[in-house]
Amino acid sequence: MKNILITGGAGFIGSHLVRHMVNKYPSYNIINLDALTYAGNLSNLRDIENNPNYRFVKADICDYEKILDIFRTFNIQGVIHLAAESHVDRSIKDPFAFAMTNVMGTLSMLEAARTHWNAKGGMEGKMFYHVSTDEVYGSLEFDDSLFTESSNYDPHSPYSASKASSDHFVRAYFHTYGMPVKLSNCSNNYGSYQFPEKLIPLFINNIRNNRPLPVYGNGENVRDWLYVEDHAAAIDLIFHRGKAGDTYNIGGFNEWKNIDLIKLLIKVTDKALGRPEGTSLSLINYVTDRAGHDLRYAIDAAKLSKELGWKPSLQFEEGIEKTVKWYLENGEWLDNVTSGDYQKYYEEMYLKR
Repeated sequence: MKNILITGGAGFIGSHLVRHMVNKYPSYNIINLDALTYAGNLSNLRDIENNPNYRFVKADICDYEKILDIFRTFNIQGVIHLAAESHVDRSIKDPFAFAMTNVMGTLSMLEAARTHWNAKGGMEGKMFYHVSTDEVYGSLEFDDSLFTESSNYDPHSPYSASKASSDHFVRAYFHTYGMPVKLSNCSNNYGSYQFPEKLIPLFINNIRNNRPLPVYGNGENVRDWLYVEDHAAAIDLIFHRGKAGDTYNIGGFNEWKNIDLIKLLIKVTDKALGRPEGTSLSLINYVTDRAGHDLRYAIDAAKLSKELGWKPSLQFEEGIEKTVKWYLENGEWLDNVTSGDYQKYYEEMYLKR
C-alpha cells in the first residue's frame, strides 16, 4: 500500500485530485494536508470523506516540524504538492504571504521529504511532484508562439515570481540531493468547486444575482483554459509514468480572450436561467486594468501528449455548459462560500471526531 500526501487537497484543483486518487486507487492511502485558509473547503470532499483510504490532516506547510511529523506518522512515500497562494490580485496586495507559503512552504515540504526518506533508507521508490503554473513563463505576444517546457522564466507578478522560485527549489533538490522530482506547469483551470473570486465562478454567481461583471482593461487578454478533471487525470498520469527530473506542460489547446469568454458565460448562464439571450450583457463593467497584467498565456502540451498519451476529454463549450449547470444547481455551496459559512464545516465534521 502506498502512502501519498497531497497538499492543498481541500482547494479547487486539490479536491478534484484527491477525489480522483481516492476513487481510482483503493490500495493507496491518500493523506490530504491543508491549512484550511480561505480557499480550503472540506465540504468539497463530502462524497469521499469516510472512505477507508482517505485521511485529512490540518497543517500549515510552513510548519516544518509538523510536516516532518506527518511524514513520519504516515510513512509518506510520495508527495503531490499543490498547496499555494494562487490569486494574482491578492499577491499584489500582500506579496509577503505569497513568498512565505509558496517559497518557504515548498522548501519546508522538500526538506521534510528529504529528511524522512533518507532516514528510511534513501530515495528509491519515492517521488516529490510539484504542481506549478504557466504564469512563471511571463507573457506571450498575440502570435503563434506557445509556452514549452524549455521556455525562459519571466514572471511578472508576485504570485508568478513566488511560484517560479518554488520551481527552482524543487529542481535544486533533484540536482543537489538526488531527490526524485517531477514538475508540471498548467494553464487556467475551470470547473466545479472553484473559489468564487476567480473569473468563471465569480461571473456565473454575479449573473445569477444580477451583479456587475468587472472586466479588466478592454478584456483582450488571452488565457488557455483546461477542465479541472482533465488536469487531475494529467497529474495522475505524470505522477505514475512521467520521467523523474522532467517538467510537463499541461494545457487545453484552448485560447480565449477574456471578453469572448465572458460573453459565452453570459449566453450559457442566461439560457440556463431561462432568460432571453443577451439579458446579462448590460452587467459588463470595464474596470482599471490589473497592474502588470500579462497579455497572453498559451501552453504547448505536445510533450505530455506524445510521451504519455494525454489529451483533454472535453471541448470547451461542453465544459462551460457543464460548469455553469453545476454552479446553478449548487447555489447553496456558492452562498456558503461567499458568506463564509463553509469554514464551519471543519469544526462541525472533524473536530468532534
